[in-house]
Amino acid sequence: MKILILGAGQVGSSVAQNLSTEDNDITIIDHNSEALRNLQERLDIRTITGHASHPSVLDQAAAEDTDLLIALTNSDEVNMIACQVAYTLFRTPTKIARVRSAEYLRHSRELFLPDALPIDVMISPEQLVTDSIRRLMEYPGALQVLDFAEGKVSLVGVKAYYGGPLVGQALRTLPSHMPGIHTRVAAIFRQGHAIIPEGDTLVQADDEVFFIAAHKNIRAVMSELRRLDKQIKRIILAGGGNIGSRLAQALEHDHQVKVIEHNRAVAERLSERLARSIVLAGNAADEALLIEENIENTDVFCAVTNDDEANILSAMLAKRLGAHKVMALINRMAYVDLVEASGVIDAVISPQQATIGSLLSHIRRGDVVKVHSLRRGAAEAIEAIAHGDRSTSRVVGRRIEQIPLPPGTTIAALARGNQVLICHHDTVIEAEDHAILFLTDKRYIRDVEKLFQVRVTFL
Repeated sequence: MKILILGAGQVGSSVAQNLSTEDNDITIIDHNSEALRNLQERLDIRTITGHASHPSVLDQAAAEDTDLLIALTNSDEVNMIACQVAYTLFRTPTKIARVRSAEYLRHSRELFLPDALPIDVMISPEQLVTDSIRRLMEYPGALQVLDFAEGKVSLVGVKAYYGGPLVGQALRTLPSHMPGIHTRVAAIFRQGHAIIPEGDTLVQADDEVFFIAAHKNIRAVMSELRRLDKQIKRIILAGGGNIGSRLAQALEHDHQVKVIEHNRAVAERLSERLARSIVLAGNAADEALLIEENIENTDVFCAVTNDDEANILSAMLAKRLGAHKVMALINRMAYVDLVEASGVIDAVISPQQATIGSLLSHIRRGDVVKVHSLRRGAAEAIEAIAHGDRSTSRVVGRRIEQIPLPPGTTIAALARGNQVLICHHDTVIEAEDHAILFLTDKRYIRDVEKLFQVRVTFL
């Protein structure tokens, strides 16, 4: 696939790196020649220096032959105009744009239409990050919570702790621990390495265990792997920008929310918009301020400023002062690796990974409707719809054990109408089933896509 990426910032670079490993023809445009040079040294891509929305620059990038344009510059206006130019002058078939401003998003149904601003898919990283943090707060103790099949199925990652009922037990004993609740462990990561779960696999303390279950059963399954954290009541948010304000608005009706914002003018505007939250003008890394605000009684401290270093330091300080759980928004992937390895911060939120997952669902071949990028892009969880019949499909009408799945790939669950079926070796896939797959090695994604593509005879 020929893909044109506009913007070589943190998100654009991450997307380019992710897609360049999958046999795509990538071109990236940015006005920063040094950033492009660094990318070209690491990746097998083409780079063009220039203004991303200028017709001459898009022409130089062969926009007329591009299958997909992804506009990820820091300017909403540049992204929107670039999609307009690509559609009007070059008839680029699919256009995805990052739009951050709430003003544009509020009128998205009227603005983003073929006869207005021709953007096929609109992505708001701030909203994706907000949704991700909200899911983590709904299930305290989870590393990741991913929804599929319109929320009927969830894939949850947790760290197994000493004392958990299943720790030291074989996976085949899981049904006996929870009679009447159906679940399946899709993957286990132990010291950074993937382990394909079998019936006799023993769960060890500190394993990262990814399991899948009907959404209503998630809390019950989590209790088998770790001590359930108490429900969250008191929350402190560091940062009152786009993400902080969205989070406060989403959480303030069910939780006690305080927002710490260093810019007094921003803090004053935010206090006028929020109904119940308390907004404080100050530095979230100020030890005296945190103590004064009873940090030791805080259930979650979540740092979501635009400064990675400030987020890391304030979250570490809050943890040392007694906050029960701390989260930090981190953009730089090198920092993500360091912080996750340290174990001091309970949850690291990466805007790039949230954005990449949303993008990949529009890039994958076959009828792939949802993609979640896991473990910094090394693994993926996808939702694919099975079409056709036994003669035209490689999966329909076949038992799981008959399907030639690539190494490290698991079909963990099926959503069939309103039913959620946890898969076993003899489960038969039917037409229009939504299959939830977990890939511990993303190199095999093309093989999975082929399995869910219908043969020409079906058309």
